[in-house]
Amino acid sequence: MVRFILSKLVFFFEINMKKPELKIFLAAPRGFCAGVDRAIQIVEMALDKWGAPVYVRHEIVHNKFVVDSLKDKGAIFVEELDECPNDRPVIFSAHGVPKAVPRAAEARNLVFVDATCPLVSKVHIEAERHHKNGLQIVMIGHRGHPETIGTMGQLPDGEVLLVENELDVQNLEVRDTQNLAYVTQTTLSIDDTFSVVQALQEKFPAIQGPHKEDICYATTNRQLAVKKIANKIDALLVVGAPNSSNSKRLVEVGKRAGCKYSQLVQRASEIDFRALEGIENLGITAGASAPEVLIDEVIDSFREKHLVDVEIVETAVENVNFKVPRVLREPT
Repeated sequence: MVRFILSKLVFFFEINMKKPELKIFLAAPRGFCAGVDRAIQIVEMALDKWGAPVYVRHEIVHNKFVVDSLKDKGAIFVEELDECPNDRPVIFSAHGVPKAVPRAAEARNLVFVDATCPLVSKVHIEAERHHKNGLQIVMIGHRGHPETIGTMGQLPDGEVLLVENELDVQNLEVRDTQNLAYVTQTTLSIDDTFSVVQALQEKFPAIQGPHKEDICYATTNRQLAVKKIANKIDALLVVGAPNSSNSKRLVEVGKRAGCKYSQLVQRASEIDFRALEGIENLGITAGASAPEVLIDEVIDSFREKHLVDVEIVETAVENVNFKVPRVLREPT
């Protein structure tokens, strides 16, 4: 018996001696933000309150693993409100929706819950306030993104003009250069947005900005954490979905900070290990809609091939929490 145990130990050490060492710098903060956590809670609490199925207009957050998990619990995801029956509750995604959507829900007497992130709602309120004061709005955002569509849809057509970059600003024509304000999508690159804002201020010196930065704390913190580890690593993996704006921005931030190999992966199965052969220092982070279980999965996949040492690099501590809507907190 002793000989058998010793042989197993020898085998274990021989296997591990052959593994190359790998230092993983794990960025913090990473993964779920308060708005994403709240949105997922809303779907789960709606299922508890009303039973399955509960309909969700658009992906509640941009992460396939999260969406599939909620589908397994009884959520049905649709793209438009007319796909929802009259007798089941519907939830609006964390990205926000145009005003026409809740109006249509009310017209059909639907039970609906708005899971829009409170920080996105803050941008909606800003845009409405500027509009009431007679200002035309310039929105810095990504064309076609649900958050951009939702914010622009708070006001009548033509009242919000979209720009994505400095070239768009150069070509922008407005109604009155003296009555302008800008808002931004909450998940943009800090550096890119700064450049676009500068271009707007140079072209329209009277343009008004938000009282407080529109880019959310979670987007900012995750980008700063990537910048902190970029000079320590040979490669960066960002755990996130290809339709996640904030995840894609983390990839870009990594590249600009000097990490030439900066890639987005949804799961460990998407990692290109051949491209990572010979690296000694790896950075890992995750977009705001990626759960920690997927980050653990990625780290474990490297443990199978390397002797891994993980160092957490923390640049901020997040303790933000958002309450779920009252309708879900009240007893049935």
